[in-house]
Amino acid sequence: MTQTISDAGSTLPRRQLGRYLLEWRTRAGYTQTKAAQLLEMGATSLGRLEKGENSRIKSRDIQAACDLYGVPDDLVAALIGLARQANVKNWWHQYGDLIPKDFDVYVGLEAAASKIITYQPDLVPGLLQIADYDRALAERCPDDTVEERERRVQLKMQRQNIVTRKTRPVTLDVVVGEAALRRVAGSRRIMAAQLRHLADRSAAANIELRVLRAAAGFPGGISMPPLVVLQYGESAHGEPVEPSVVFLEGIVGNMYIEDADDVASFSRSFDRLKAAALDGSSSRQLLRQLAREYESGH
Repeated sequence: MTQTISDAGSTLPRRQLGRYLLEWRTRAGYTQTKAAQLLEMGATSLGRLEKGENSRIKSRDIQAACDLYGVPDDLVAALIGLARQANVKNWWHQYGDLIPKDFDVYVGLEAAASKIITYQPDLVPGLLQIADYDRALAERCPDDTVEERERRVQLKMQRQNIVTRKTRPVTLDVVVGEAALRRVAGSRRIMAAQLRHLADRSAAANIELRVLRAAAGFPGGISMPPLVVLQYGESAHGEPVEPSVVFLEGIVGNMYIEDADDVASFSRSFDRLKAAALDGSSSRQLLRQLAREYESGH
C-alpha cells in the first residue's frame, strides 16, 4: 500500500524535498511540463511538489520521479524520508531516523539561504574555518578513518563557496565568543592563521563579524547555545520567499525551528549578543592582536 502524507501547508522537509527534485529534474534535462507528462501527473501538481506546497505526497510519486531523473539509491531513500516527515513547524531530526544518517539536511538549507546569522561561543563558524583548523577538529573523531575525515574537510571547504562566489554571495552576520579565539585547535600556528583569516574575511562587504568578549558576561541573563538563523530573502512584494529557520546542532540529532514566534525569540537573543559585542573594527583589531600573540608564543 502506498503511503500518503496528508497535511496542509509547507514545511521545511517538504521544501527540501522540492529543492532536490527540482535540481535533479534540471540535471536530467526535463522541463516541468515534460516531466509531469512522463510521471502522469499535472504540471501544476509537480510545480507545487517542487515548491514544497503539496498537502498530499505519495511515496510512489517520489520513487517514480527519482527513477526518471536517475537519482542515486541512497539519495532516493533520503527523499522518501523527507516526504514522510510530520507536518510540524519545529522539526527534531534524529540521525538515521527515516532519513539515512549520512544525508546532511542542513547543507541544502545553507546553500539556498540569502543571509546566515550565527552565534558560536566556542568554535570558529564552519563557513569561516580554514582547512587546517577543521582538520584539527576532525582528528578528534576517533570513529572516522583518515580518508573520511579528509573528505569532510574538503566538503566544508566547498560549502564556503556560497560566501566567496562572485554572484550573489550569501550575507553573513556573525558573533563569535572570545573563548573560540582562545581555545586552541591543533596548534598555535594553526590558530594564528585562523584568526588572521577571520580578520581578513571580516572586511568583505557581505560579512559582518563581531567578537563577544568574556567580560560582556551573559546578555539577556542566560547562556545561549550555538545557533544559526537561515533567511531566504524577500519577494518583490516584500514578503519572505520562505520562512526563516533556526538550526540547533546536536550530538544525536539536529533541531530545525520555523515557528515564527520561536524564530523571532532566537533573533532577539542574537541581537542582544551582537549589541554587547565589539564593533567590526575593534573585533578585527582583537583578532590580529591574538594572532600575533599566538605567533610569538605569548
